[in-house]
Amino acid sequence: MTTHEQAVTPPRAAPAALPGQDGPAGAAPVPAAPRPGRDRYLDLLRSVALVRVVAYHVFGWGWLSVVFPSMGVMFALAGMLMARSLDRPARQVIASRVRRLLPPLWAFSAVTLVLLLVDGWNPLKDPDEGGTWGLVRLLTYLVPVGAPPYPSDDDWAMQAAGPLWYLRTYLWFVVASPLLLRAFRRVPWAMLLAPLGLTALIGTGLVAIPGETGEGVTDFAVYAACWMLGFAHHDGLLQRIPRYAAVSWAVLVMAFGLWWASGHLTEEGWDLNEIPLAQATWSFGFVVILLQYAPSWQRLPGRLAKWDGFVTLSNNRAVTIYLWHNLLIGLAEVIVNLGYRLPFLDSERGNAALDATYMLWSFVLVWPLIALAILAFGWIEDLAARRGPRLWPDGAARPAARRARRR
Repeated sequence: MTTHEQAVTPPRAAPAALPGQDGPAGAAPVPAAPRPGRDRYLDLLRSVALVRVVAYHVFGWGWLSVVFPSMGVMFALAGMLMARSLDRPARQVIASRVRRLLPPLWAFSAVTLVLLLVDGWNPLKDPDEGGTWGLVRLLTYLVPVGAPPYPSDDDWAMQAAGPLWYLRTYLWFVVASPLLLRAFRRVPWAMLLAPLGLTALIGTGLVAIPGETGEGVTDFAVYAACWMLGFAHHDGLLQRIPRYAAVSWAVLVMAFGLWWASGHLTEEGWDLNEIPLAQATWSFGFVVILLQYAPSWQRLPGRLAKWDGFVTLSNNRAVTIYLWHNLLIGLAEVIVNLGYRLPFLDSERGNAALDATYMLWSFVLVWPLIALAILAFGWIEDLAARRGPRLWPDGAARPAARRARRR
């Protein structure tokens, strides 16, 4: 997940006349072409994806993966931005992406490792993978090439480190993108469909890759098709397909995904995260439809405009929100647990009321905690992007800046 800006291509216009000059043939001065800005539709999709991820981890509702496949959407958006950036030298682009990713990860890892060590965990004596290998694996907290170690019997540690699989997969895609994009532009349809075939081999167990390597390869295969869709959208391939054809085929692919899921449900029910082939096909079709109907909004329209600040903030702090949200959900649950000690809830009826609304309170409380994380750590994203640090980048203009513009 990245927070890079997405350009909205402005309509072509005649060159603007210099101040004090008329346009061609004595016409009125020609206004300058609008400056490229962010595509607010894509920003909105990323914000919805982040909210859905938080809701999924709070409530544990597996069916949310059907309602909105957040990870597929985020990988598609990241692939789109990567394709646009690769107009520059590949080494420069990869270095920029890695630089933007690692400092926020280091801040999160420092806090997480301190908490683990204070809690009594010793990587040298870990019963699963201790000793020298345990120390070596600690490096994955610095560069997410694999799964980071943590005490397997500690629920909060598992919850905190869980989201790091996304950073691992994202990093793999970033490093592979120069080759993937070159192959895509030579054989686009093969590259779009090959990840689904690879998922069918790996995700169904026809080809078994054991351990964390298998998990990493499976995650890569499941979301590679969505990454390729980002390439396709950037290159205009999706726009050249008649909408009725693209949507019809997308619906068929999604229907296959649901059919496959129905025969491979786990204890989590309709949680596509546990069914790789269903996740890959459903996400693929869902993203095709989202991108087929994609408008180019320079501003959020209508009632969506009131969410402009949140959309801007969440896009500017997407890495921070994603990294910290699961750890903060655990903290929110600790706070909710304190409610059982309140005098007016110290009864059977009071406990039952809090039991019934426990997850809702956790969801409500996690957002102020996320806001504090943004204030405390979000500015690291700015430094990683070589920008001046900002505490709350929600796009709101400062009063002095607004007065300056009015002058």
